[in-house]
Amino acid sequence: MELQPKHSCTLRPRSKASSRNYRRKSVRMSVAQNQPALESDLEALECHFTWDLVPSRSQLFRLRDQLEDIGTEEGYSWLGHIYNLQGYVHCQLGLLTEAQRFLGRAAEAFRQIRNTVSDDGPWLMVNYGNQAWLHHHLGAEAESQASLTKLHALKSKYPPPTQDELHPEVCAEKAWTLMKFSTEQKLLAADYFQRAIRMQPDMVEWQSSHVLALVKAFEHQPLRTDVLEKMKIAKKHDPENLYLAALYLKACAESGRKTEDEARDLARRVLTKPVSSYSGIKPLLKLFSVHVSIDEAIDLSEEAVERHPDNRYLKRCAAMCYKTRIMFQKDHPLEHSLVERAISLYREVISLYPHSSHKRRISLANIYAQTNYSQVSAEQMYEKLLEGDLEPAEAQMLYNHYAKHLHSTRKDKHRSIEYHMKAAAIAQPSSYRHNSISILQRVGARNRNRMCGEIQEFLTHLH
Repeated sequence: MELQPKHSCTLRPRSKASSRNYRRKSVRMSVAQNQPALESDLEALECHFTWDLVPSRSQLFRLRDQLEDIGTEEGYSWLGHIYNLQGYVHCQLGLLTEAQRFLGRAAEAFRQIRNTVSDDGPWLMVNYGNQAWLHHHLGAEAESQASLTKLHALKSKYPPPTQDELHPEVCAEKAWTLMKFSTEQKLLAADYFQRAIRMQPDMVEWQSSHVLALVKAFEHQPLRTDVLEKMKIAKKHDPENLYLAALYLKACAESGRKTEDEARDLARRVLTKPVSSYSGIKPLLKLFSVHVSIDEAIDLSEEAVERHPDNRYLKRCAAMCYKTRIMFQKDHPLEHSLVERAISLYREVISLYPHSSHKRRISLANIYAQTNYSQVSAEQMYEKLLEGDLEPAEAQMLYNHYAKHLHSTRKDKHRSIEYHMKAAAIAQPSSYRHNSISILQRVGARNRNRMCGEIQEFLTHLH
């Protein structure tokens, strides 16, 4: 049964109580009296609960699945961090028993990675902070205080090099966590990794992750030359990091370098690695899709699925390749079997990621529509999505895609413009909002649509 948070402790009269019960009540009363001090101590911690992560519920589900897809082998050096973040995610979702389980696994993972059997080491600071917060959410204030006591002992034993700086282990874990969130937080992650490296320069995985944070922060724009050079250096120091190698090769291809032979060689290496979102398979498939051959990308993804037929992440990657072939290679004829395979994969992947497949459901609706496989199914999927209880970012994405569907498939320009307006009206920065605004600006500038006046007025008042 899932643990429930408790908000108060009820103290009964002392009469006929055993000395043991009396001692328990004394502890509870002491904790209640010290509640403001405890909460102040908790707020001052450096841990997931105080890092201003503020994910939405849909982001929490996506993050839960992303962390699970890293696996326990390729993500081994980050296993403690993975479990710590999973603990936080499950707590935010209200799954407190699971949260406790993950935080316990985090502590054990740190012991294994650092080859120690003790509860001693600066790498446990964030974990103790998380445990203190989780106990507080459960109403177990004595246990929360006990976790704080352990944490304060570690901080005294392992102070940072300078008083105004975090310990490098805390810096690195904060950086790794921030990488999983917004563009601004990815840039902040790069800064925290840099600070950790300055204090402890011998950690190769920190150096690689510092570069990856920069790459992720600039993934929607041309990669800067200095970042590409940093990738090259990091790859040399971390030759077994095939995720970094795949991203570097993809960046080289995007800069105009011929990479086909290197990509094929790297593909052979990636296929022999344990299955993981850190294996490099996804950026490699993107490289193949754009710079080598989409058919080779599909073959590579199918070979990976054949080797690991029960792995959902590989099926997700394969589905992505088929979508690219269908949606962006429209000048090539589509075989019925290819469309069938794409739809079959998408249906299965959606069932394997039931709480984090909003974008995949939109993609499946688009495949139905673009291939004329089933316009009825496309309309039914879109109607169901539009009727759903959506967060602003989800609604914005849906409205942008549906507007394009109305324009290209339904030939309903009026409603298409209305949905682009709905997407643009959601004041959340994203590529979908930017795209809808750009389309509205182009339509308004042509002055050929009967809604041009309405569009111009809308754009004038848009914030």
